[in-house]
Amino acid sequence: MPTALIVIDVQNDFCPGGALGVDDGDRIVPGINQRMKDADAVILAQDWHPADHSSFASSHPGKAAMETIEMPYGTQVLWPDHCVQGSEGAAFHPGLDTDGADMIVRKGYNPAIDSYSAFFENDRSTPTGLHGYLRTRGITHLRLVGLATDFCVAFSAEDAAQLGYHVSVELPLCRAIDLDGSLATALDRMQEAGVTLLG
Repeated sequence: MPTALIVIDVQNDFCPGGALGVDDGDRIVPGINQRMKDADAVILAQDWHPADHSSFASSHPGKAAMETIEMPYGTQVLWPDHCVQGSEGAAFHPGLDTDGADMIVRKGYNPAIDSYSAFFENDRSTPTGLHGYLRTRGITHLRLVGLATDFCVAFSAEDAAQLGYHVSVELPLCRAIDLDGSLATALDRMQEAGVTLLG
């Protein structure tokens, strides 16, 4: 059963000191590097936003980060500017073994649509191409790690399960934002989708 390790958004802006830093986000890097050695394929997902992305609070006068707005594809959390294309914040954490990756999937580059999942943008229909890549490699089992548990990891895991993969999330190698109870909600959603949560 060929297994891929999907490493979600281990980027400077999601680590402590970054624009949208997740507590202890950098602490998971050594364990992820170790997991790469056991995987049949390693895919790195990378948030990659244009500077005027519609999910940035700065693109909506009078709105603040962590408020929500309604977009054509549904409710959107407004974020601080983060992971701007080519910036230091968008770069992978310097300790991450990027040389071990078979593929890098960039997401969120469409200025009109945010993209949490490594498989689809937030309209739930525009694909990133990751599914096709995994299928051509004959990969059926996925293990997800990275940042943040309750947003990009959870959305990726749910989409993968709905696409028919056997999906597990290694929670000790993830960290969460936990915005207004979002972590508990995400864990419930993943389990309902058939994702195995590994403690």
